[in-house]
Amino acid sequence: MLDRKKLSKLVKILGENNVDGCVMGSSHDVEFLVGIKPFTDERFRGFYVLTDGRWFFICPELYYEDVREALGEEAHIYIWTDAGGVLESFEKAGADYGLDGKTIAVNDGIRAMDLIDMQDMIPCKYVNGSNVFEELRLLKDEEEAQYLAKAGEIADKTFEEVVKHIRPGVTEKEISNKLKELLTQFGGEGLSFSPIVASGPNSSKPHYNDDKRVIEEQDLVILDYGCTYKGYCSDISRTVFVGEPTEEQKKVYDICLRATIAAEKAVKEGITAEEVDKVARDIISEEGYGEYFICRTGHGIGLSFHEAPFIKNGNKQILKTGMCFSIEPGIYIPGKFGMRVEDILMVDREGIRIFNNSNRNMIIV
Repeated sequence: MLDRKKLSKLVKILGENNVDGCVMGSSHDVEFLVGIKPFTDERFRGFYVLTDGRWFFICPELYYEDVREALGEEAHIYIWTDAGGVLESFEKAGADYGLDGKTIAVNDGIRAMDLIDMQDMIPCKYVNGSNVFEELRLLKDEEEAQYLAKAGEIADKTFEEVVKHIRPGVTEKEISNKLKELLTQFGGEGLSFSPIVASGPNSSKPHYNDDKRVIEEQDLVILDYGCTYKGYCSDISRTVFVGEPTEEQKKVYDICLRATIAAEKAVKEGITAEEVDKVARDIISEEGYGEYFICRTGHGIGLSFHEAPFIKNGNKQILKTGMCFSIEPGIYIPGKFGMRVEDILMVDREGIRIFNNSNRNMIIV
């Protein structure tokens, strides 16, 4: 059902950003406000909220029953059919709510082709609404924190078990499938994202997305995975060694772990996101591996596994209680190997709360 408190918060944010309203396609923003989970197909669905407090929904006939149940009988819903298309609903809604010439913030759930059609039928100034929607979901309350903590606990249990299955002769795909099985077994309701299992030279690719390689002796394996619990995500990375690591690998792992721990200790209210990134980056750079730290130190997490705040150079956003994000500095040497240790934490008035607590020390199987 529509959360009136969250809706009021959105209306306030819209006013502060000097826009006349917003439109949200199928997305976690709509899930946050209404409870309708994202489902993307070619049919346009749009939740419009205006700065004066009015709101309405444009919905294909196929999803009308779901949307009506979520929004209640008082909701103004424009229904369109596959045969008729959405253009008439755009035109009628624009006229009914006097939208011509207004400034409307758009979220990332609106497809470019739908926006082009909308511009033709509702001639507004459409602007990037990322700041609006980032602020809406940025600070997690205690209920959200508990869901994130539970998702993290499931990820921790999964790591403790999946390590037992990593050995020479097993494929990346088999380990990926085992991760999926265990995440469900321990209470996960779905996947945050498709698991990454990057072995040997594949580990130098931070977001490796294949699974064909067979794990060999003297490999290292990056595991990066997560589940959802009550819609909220976990995201954890651990690096596992198959056989005794080389001296260089031991050194690089120690650097990555020290960078992760130091960055986590630096997190507190009032510090900026880029200051946390600098703590991790300085450690890696001082050890001579700065050119191989090719990613940001972290990203926010909540209903989406990548959202604000982003812990990176240039982000002067001040950290506040309720912000939840990853800390995952890494070193990636092309064609050779890569590694990282990733945790999720929440800024707390007393310091931080870490949602991943599985073993961070070097693990050799």
